[in-house]
Amino acid sequence: MHTFAEFVVEHDEIVGTGGFLALRRLRLRNRRVDGTVSASYTCDYMVRPYGQDAVVVVVYARNADGRVEVLLRDGLRPPLFFGRRPDLAPLPEPAASPWSRELVAGILEVGDHGEAGLRARACAEVAEEAGFDVAPDAVQLLGAGTYPSPGGKIEKFYFTAVQVTATAQRALAGDGSPMEEGATTCWLPLDAAIAACVRGDLCDAKTEIGLRRFRDTL
Repeated sequence: MHTFAEFVVEHDEIVGTGGFLALRRLRLRNRRVDGTVSASYTCDYMVRPYGQDAVVVVVYARNADGRVEVLLRDGLRPPLFFGRRPDLAPLPEPAASPWSRELVAGILEVGDHGEAGLRARACAEVAEEAGFDVAPDAVQLLGAGTYPSPGGKIEKFYFTAVQVTATAQRALAGDGSPMEEGATTCWLPLDAAIAACVRGDLCDAKTEIGLRRFRDTL
């Protein structure tokens, strides 16, 4: 049986505002079922000025042999370049790179409600980040949303998949942000992409989860 009864909030503030992310800083105590309270402690988590959750899209195609290939996107990730220290990692890893290979993904916006909202946002992100025009009813939902890092983020990822014709790809338009400059895409066989995640050649949790959920549907 849990001994926890409720949180006692001593202080609540938003710090680091003005950018893409901010920090909500709580000063808390735990009230127990017997009425006693814990020592005071700080709990920080990241928040966005807009958009709580995100949609992740497995864009896939079938080659001439009928085998499934998935589209992956190399995009800029400055936090990895400036913040990651390989010397602090428990296992050897290469020097931090500004690029990260991931599935197409984007923040859900106001009005993106229900399954229709998820499908509509998936279509918009596929058009911007992958260069394909897809219809909402072609987007497959891959189960419930999941928290990528509940100790520090309230965001959920919602996974989807959509089939395209590889030769129909247009130039990547992006969303106009410098963060999306220079992005490129490539195709990998589905199993090879998952194997790259296990090896550590592809180090993005949402991509591995999305690929595995998609493979489970095949």
